[in-house]
This record gives sequence, structure tokens and C-alpha cells, in this order.
Amino acid sequence: MALVGCVAALGLVPSAAVATPGSGVSGTVLAKGTSAGKLKVRTPDGRTDVTFRTITVEPGGSTGWHTHRGQLIAVVKSGTLTRTLDDCSVEVTPAGSSFIEPSGADHRHIGRNLGTEPVVLWVTYLLPEGSELSDDAEAVDCGAGR
Repeated sequence: MALVGCVAALGLVPSAAVATPGSGVSGTVLAKGTSAGKLKVRTPDGRTDVTFRTITVEPGGSTGWHTHRGQLIAVVKSGTLTRTLDDCSVEVTPAGSSFIEPSGADHRHIGRNLGTEPVVLWVTYLLPEGSELSDDAEAVDCGAGR
């Protein structure tokens, strides 16, 4: 009787879905980076503009001091990016690494290419609808007397 009950119950369980092969679809990995730790992603309240962009910083170049109104997820495809943050700490991110830039005016930063080859970044912006990709910010004084 128990065996009959089990067999009957199996008839009520949906069968496992069988995967169907794709057709006419291809994909290309543009860049891959591994984070130094857990990535904490937060989207803005309300509608979010998602923008994916390639950024190239030539040797000796910089992004200028700036902020973002939402978070960015970045992968360093090639070169090494050196970022100075609002508290004057420095983060060096080589090719094959990823990072998140936090949002808000209290997270000023500048990215520099101190190397001899271009830095290529693949960046996904998660910004409040209609926001600029970045906002210019005053430079932080990270001089020796600080």
C-alpha cells in the first residue's frame, strides 16, 4: 500500500525540466575581473539608468577629482589604475581585478595611470535616472602636512 502511495505521489510531482539548446545566440566576454572581497551593490531609489562604458586612461593621464550619484562596478581590463580616495588612501587595481566605486559627494576620488601602457576599464554605472555619469569635485589636499 505504501509503495502504491509513493508511486501515485510521483505522478503529481512535475518532471524535471529538460534544457533546450540555444540557437542563433553568441556571446563574447569583454573583460573579467575578480574583486578583493564581497561586492556590496546598491541601486538608487526609484528608476535606475544602467550604462556600460569603456574608459581608456593614457599613461600619465587622470580622471580628475569627481563623484558619482550612484555606484559603479568596474573591471580593469588592462594596465593598472591607481585611485586616490577622499581620505587620501590609495588603491592600486591591476588588470584582472574589479572594484566598486561608492556613490555620493562624500566619496571623491581620482583615477590615475602611473604606468607605461593605457589603462582600459569596463564600467557599469547604476545611476538615478537622468544623472550625469560623474560630477566634478574639488581636489583633496593630500599634502605632507595633512
